Amino acid sequence: MNWSLSFEPLLSWQLIAVAVTPLALLAAAALWFRQRGAWLRLAAVAALALALLNPVFLDELRDPLKSVVAIVVDRSQSQDIGNRTEQTEAALKGIQERLARFPQFDVRVIETGQAQAAEERTETRLFSALDSAFRDVPPSRIGGAVMITDGEVHDVPAGVPEFNAPLHALITGQENEIDRRIRFEKAPRFGLAGKPLELTYRVISSDGSTGPVEVQVSVNGRQVAVDRAFIGEEMPLEVTIPNAGRNIVELSIPAMEGELTETNNQAVALIDGIRENLRVLLVSGEPHAGERSWRNLLKSDASVDLVHFTILRPPEKQDGTPINELSLIAFPTRELFVEKIDQFDLIVFDRYQHRDVLPILYYDYIAEYVEKGGALLIAAGPEYAGESTIANTPLMPVLPAMPDGSVIDKAFYPRLTELGQRHPVTRGLEGSASEPPHWSRWFRTIGVAQPEGQVVMKGADERPLLLLQRKGEGRVGMLLSDQGWLWARGYEGGGPHVQLYRRIAHWLMKEPELEEERLTADGRGMVLEIRRQTMSSEPGLAQVITPSGKALTIDLSQAEPGVFTGSLEVDEIGLYQVRNGDLAALAHVGPVNAPEFADVVSTQEKLKPAAEATGGSVRRLAPSQLSPGAGQAVSLPSIVPVRSSGAASGRDWIGLRTTEDSVLKSVSRVPLFGGFLGLGVLLLALGAMWYREGR
Repeated sequence: MNWSLSFEPLLSWQLIAVAVTPLALLAAAALWFRQRGAWLRLAAVAALALALLNPVFLDELRDPLKSVVAIVVDRSQSQDIGNRTEQTEAALKGIQERLARFPQFDVRVIETGQAQAAEERTETRLFSALDSAFRDVPPSRIGGAVMITDGEVHDVPAGVPEFNAPLHALITGQENEIDRRIRFEKAPRFGLAGKPLELTYRVISSDGSTGPVEVQVSVNGRQVAVDRAFIGEEMPLEVTIPNAGRNIVELSIPAMEGELTETNNQAVALIDGIRENLRVLLVSGEPHAGERSWRNLLKSDASVDLVHFTILRPPEKQDGTPINELSLIAFPTRELFVEKIDQFDLIVFDRYQHRDVLPILYYDYIAEYVEKGGALLIAAGPEYAGESTIANTPLMPVLPAMPDGSVIDKAFYPRLTELGQRHPVTRGLEGSASEPPHWSRWFRTIGVAQPEGQVVMKGADERPLLLLQRKGEGRVGMLLSDQGWLWARGYEGGGPHVQLYRRIAHWLMKEPELEEERLTADGRGMVLEIRRQTMSSEPGLAQVITPSGKALTIDLSQAEPGVFTGSLEVDEIGLYQVRNGDLAALAHVGPVNAPEFADVVSTQEKLKPAAEATGGSVRRLAPSQLSPGAGQAVSLPSIVPVRSSGAASGRDWIGLRTTEDSVLKSVSRVPLFGGFLGLGVLLLALGAMWYREGR
């Protein structure tokens, strides 16, 4: 019960003042002049004033509220090291049991580090979790908080925290832990494929040791060097990015004796390789309607440097034109096909025929160029079926098909073969899904006999239209029609000539994304995604090795013809190894070099300023050898309820504040001047005054 006095005036305060003030002045004057009965007059005025003010005694019935106490449990990956998980479980159970003895505490348990968001897995954010726990609690009801963590917290507020209750931290782990780690200091996001790239790194030891250590350097899973680093010093590193697209540079150091964990003995840098401009030589045998299609396509590609020559005038044409007017510049055949042929990534013969412009020996150089890794594209026209065909030159061994001498002038829709529906060059071509295909017709096909390689498109009468073949270390493509310009000109709605031509050119130049057999993996948040390109109908299961060495399998399902995908939600941050058949891939899941593993040595120093600023404390859970709890899993302090002004921690105890807040259940009111009592007092005062005045 809670008694209090309240006034519920019968009139407004202004009217009461107007009525009572003159009477009070008269009574005061009577007292001043010491008139008889002055005290009775004053008593009568006071009784009248009290009656008008209507004093009331209030009796409130209240229920006390509980103080809210938060237990914030760190479930980040660094808590899996050693016996920290066991210490955490024992501490949580013990604190809950101790708090259960005090009915004045409302306990809330918040576990962090188990959310699905990647950023919450890579950083220990206990204070943001603490703010969320008390978001609906008035400041006066906050009793305090207990954090169970290894001390590696990444959102400790700078200065005094905005927390008006004791904050206590119970630290897992052991004293004098030793750990050594490696990290990149400077790692560019991009690098030129095939060119050296400068990086720097540092090896750090928690015990302050120095000296040399061996560092293994791997690029895309293949060890490329063993470096020698000095602990604590920033070391230079030069690596060569092997290919365009995503590349993974990994550094690893051997584990030292007694080391806390090997998780941070690796450092990873993700570098996107950029290819230098590709050099393409385009030789057009004669001007024709489709010549500019190839030229415009290659010129519009910012990654291509194009050298283009067109044979405007065949050597056999004799019309008396002076020699110095035959061409603006000479065709540098020796320079292009002998001296600098290795500098080209692709050679394109567009409706070219052998007419002694190139010496016969140069075709042999071109064939050798292909065998050693070069790329050749034959865009064939009627010339390929004629007597001057380049198939009758030393280029013959690298050609995927020999002409049969026929030219089929017949309207047809270019169609994908069954193989072409899975091949990355032609798979998913815009308009190919319908029948007939949603593109214009062509009207000429060059006949060939005994085609080799992969026939990915077919023309009139089911004849081969587009062939792709590997020759030695190089590649050859053959397009057996010169009608592609119809798509470029928009005839009958046109067709995907840019998409097709570009894919052909980039496949010939070994673009990784267009490989028939390719395995890639990538991390999206905390999900490992796997993509398998294959010409087979069933790739089988993908084998995955997690950063901790655990083996998993993922079923791959067909996403589209020739493409199989699979995904797996994971809870480990780091480098994953993926294998399927004889192919392997690496993927890093989670942020690179996440703060969660930057420093895993348990510490009291990070939380001590914040805890002491609130009157709390920081102490280790692991009992010392001299403590009474030695031999137990953890050494827990006692819990003591304290007032808001009292101390909140001691040598072996922690304090949590109790609140004085309560909930009003009911109110009983007793008017002092109500009813007969008030009337009697008022009449008594007035009667006494009248009686005295009457004498």
